[in-house]
Amino acid sequence: MYAIVDCNNFYCSCERLFKPHLDKQPVVVLSNNDGCIISRSDEAKKLGVEMAGPYFMAKPLIEKHKVAVFSSNYNLYGDLSWRVMETLRMLLGKHSVEVYSVDEAFLKLDIFPVEELQAIAKQVRETVEQNTGIKVSVGVAPTKVLAKLANRLAKKNKEQTKCVSVLDTEEKIIEALQKTPVEDIWGVGRQYAVKLKEDWCIYDALQLSNMSEEFGHKYLGGVVGKRLIRELKGISSREMEDELVSKKMIATTRMFGSPVGDINDIKEAVATYTSRAAEKLRRQNGAAKIVSVFVVTKEQNHSLGFNRGGTISTYTTLPVATSFTNELIKPAVQLVDKLFERGKLYKKAGVMLSGIVPDESVQGNLFLTQTKNCERKLMSMIDNINFSQRDDVLKFAASGTTRDWKMRQELRSGRYTTRWDELHEVH
Repeated sequence: MYAIVDCNNFYCSCERLFKPHLDKQPVVVLSNNDGCIISRSDEAKKLGVEMAGPYFMAKPLIEKHKVAVFSSNYNLYGDLSWRVMETLRMLLGKHSVEVYSVDEAFLKLDIFPVEELQAIAKQVRETVEQNTGIKVSVGVAPTKVLAKLANRLAKKNKEQTKCVSVLDTEEKIIEALQKTPVEDIWGVGRQYAVKLKEDWCIYDALQLSNMSEEFGHKYLGGVVGKRLIRELKGISSREMEDELVSKKMIATTRMFGSPVGDINDIKEAVATYTSRAAEKLRRQNGAAKIVSVFVVTKEQNHSLGFNRGGTISTYTTLPVATSFTNELIKPAVQLVDKLFERGKLYKKAGVMLSGIVPDESVQGNLFLTQTKNCERKLMSMIDNINFSQRDDVLKFAASGTTRDWKMRQELRSGRYTTRWDELHEVH
């Protein structure tokens, strides 16, 4: 049996944790640059606040009902996510926990008798809430796809289910399949859902589960579709996966606070993003040989609505793989000269490091000076100081000092759990 633990309206729950007066009050969290709504409390949903809708369009409704609004606070969300996952590992062991996203994790419950699963799921929910303050929903079923269905039902009827749903009998599984529209099945995208309805008159998960595995292979993406049908039938086809420790590609991207037309501002942003990516690279003891840079232009034709601007990118291959920030910043900044066009405005930039190999596999150079050979110690010292002091206390000059291009976060709450000077005050 599998369970999925899903944090309820996670970003909103994180904000409420340090502002208990907002409990039962409508809350929304905005995306980078305060552009769109990316998280809504149940109360905000009932008011008609749309998910992923532009903030400025929802602002009249938000102000009318006095909805609490927050900018994204990823330092806080990331730390609280880690606490939730550590609590799950403490309860079940790290090999029984698969972190699926920032607010979701799969659990393997094969060691427990079926008749105890309801109590186990309840204990997991209560322990996570007690240890972290974050409310979660738990869905339990024979497969991961069915567990997602169970979790959906647990969240949809919170008063009735108490945020726990266990599909431990065939009757319960059939009922859950009947109540799940085909577009709400994990793994069925919007286009597939439309196709299933229009071409095959399949409207719910039960109807889809009655189709053959060959149907899934032919019409739902090959092996992925075949596995989906098997999972809906109660045959496990998605095993637990270990957490990816070493990434094959590392990227850092951000929206600018306002459209940028100065090449120096873009170079400062790219240098800053390269520094962040290099820190991540060193954290996994890797070295990169390929540096890619991209920029996104601001759409000038307002009649096109919210269509994205064009993305322009280029890359360079380094002679030797490296993890040193200075050796990565130089080629990244040079790539900006190839991408920048005078007269255009840019709203986003990003840096990607790839061709990653273990740092220890990089061949040393006997002809380098002693000072050059000490750069690894220098990088380690910079990382340690920045980690302990935060906010890039030490940075390369290419990253700039004023950073007028930084993304807008006018409504961000305090980073209560990761900054000494922003600790929450209790009066």
